[in-house]
Amino acid sequence: MSKPFTPKVVTANALLEGDVIYQTATGWTRDLAEAEVLTDEADADLRLIDAAQQIDVVVGVYLADVDTSGPTPKPTHFREDFRAKGPSNYAHGKQEAASHV
Repeated sequence: MSKPFTPKVVTANALLEGDVIYQTATGWTRDLAEAEVLTDEADADLRLIDAAQQIDVVVGVYLADVDTSGPTPKPTHFREDFRAKGPSNYAHGKQEAASHV
């Protein structure tokens, strides 16, 4: 018996900047809250294929599990939570604006 399909987002790294991006219905975003949440396995596979063909925009395309119990999608795995927060170096990226720095 196969594992049931769980909600996912298409994620990758931007080819030029290298930061984490997420696929939306119309393009790409750097904000997980704006990502298109996929709840159908066949649709997710098609979106993944479409994203993987955008070799002039992205690298490392894959599906990431998300929790949709709240108002915005949240990563379910530590790796994705870490990626969503941006580089671990406070000198640049999403963490530059962190209030505790």
